[in-house]
Amino acid sequence: MAPSIAIPSAAAQQTRGEAALRRRNEELERELRESLEREERTRAELTRAMERLMLTEEAEERLCSQLGELEAEAVGQAREYRARIMELMEQLSGMPQQA
Repeated sequence: MAPSIAIPSAAAQQTRGEAALRRRNEELERELRESLEREERTRAELTRAMERLMLTEEAEERLCSQLGELEAEAVGQAREYRARIMELMEQLSGMPQQA
């Protein structure tokens, strides 16, 4: 008996091709789902970062406002202090000198 060579039929080749396409399609769908999940996580992180940035900017504005108020108060106190020193100097200059 002569050796026989199996030649795949056209239907068997088509079935293998379809199976390969199905596997590839499933793989692409899985990659798409993972990509969409990564995108959603990144979008959520970006939203949180933007919220933190807005809070930080608001805090910076409040601090700048408070700093301005403190600077104005410090200037007022310095003027009062200087005026008091000048008043005391005038009082001292009018006092009789002791020998």
